[in-house]
Parts: sequence; C-alpha cells; structure tokens
Amino acid sequence: MTRFFDRLNARAAARQSMVCVGLDPDPARLPQHLGTGPAAVLTWCKAIIAATAPCVCAYKPNAAFFEALGEAGWPVLRETIAAVPEGIPVILDAKRGDIGNTSRMYAVAAFEQLGADAVTPALQVLTDSVALFLEYADKGAFILCRTSNAGGRISRT
Repeated sequence: MTRFFDRLNARAAARQSMVCVGLDPDPARLPQHLGTGPAAVLTWCKAIIAATAPCVCAYKPNAAFFEALGEAGWPVLRETIAAVPEGIPVILDAKRGDIGNTSRMYAVAAFEQLGADAVTPALQVLTDSVALFLEYADKGAFILCRTSNAGGRISRT
C-alpha cells in the first residue's frame, strides 16, 4: 500500500496544487435552501467536493462539526469521506490528543472506521498521544503544534 505522504505529493504534483479544502459544515451557516439538519450538511459537503475535486490535493473534514450533529453526525462524516473521489487523500481534522488506549481508539476510529488517510493529533504527550497514530505506516499525521487563530499566538512578554 502506498504511504500517505507519497499519495499526497503525487496528487499535488498531478494537480499542480497544494489546495486542501476544509469541510467545516456549520448548519447555521449553510445556504437557507438546504435547511439545517444532517441531510443538509451532507448535501453541502458533497456539493463542495464536486465543485473543487479537479483542483485540490486533499480534503480535511473537521470532526467536531459532524460530532455536533449527534448520532447522525458519524454517518454523515462517513458518507462525506466516501464522497471524496478515489485518489484524493482525506485528512481527518480531529485534533485528538490523549494518552494510551484513548489515543489508540481515536486512531482506530479515524483510520479503520472512518477511512481517513491522515489525522491531526494535538501534541500533548508525544509518546502516548501521537505515537499511536504513527503505528499506521501507510497513514499520515499532521501534528498540531501551533494554530493561526488569536489563541495560538505566542506571547513575547
């Protein structure tokens, strides 16, 4: 099986693009004609994927937006990932970071249950929280060390 970063680099080269489309479906911000429920979220995600697939190197669905839908969120996330055309990597934006068995279960959920190609674990306890994601040799991990939002700024005082 081809390793994640090899697939990502091949896709980026083929499309001459480093564009990664984030899928953060806030039901309150969807076009009104779609409604606000889980079906609306799936319709929106599929439309974004269809419109952007020719020019992207990856998709990054944010797990929190799907989890916020309750029980219906996981099937919508799974269907969103399945809607990504073959050959385009999926990075699950989950920012998971915990110890031992908890991280192992996050990795199982992301890679084995949802079929994501990579995940965004948060760097908290490197040997426990990140190492378990790295056990999947053909998958990827983007380690969250610092964010671009206001809370991610480093104070210099």
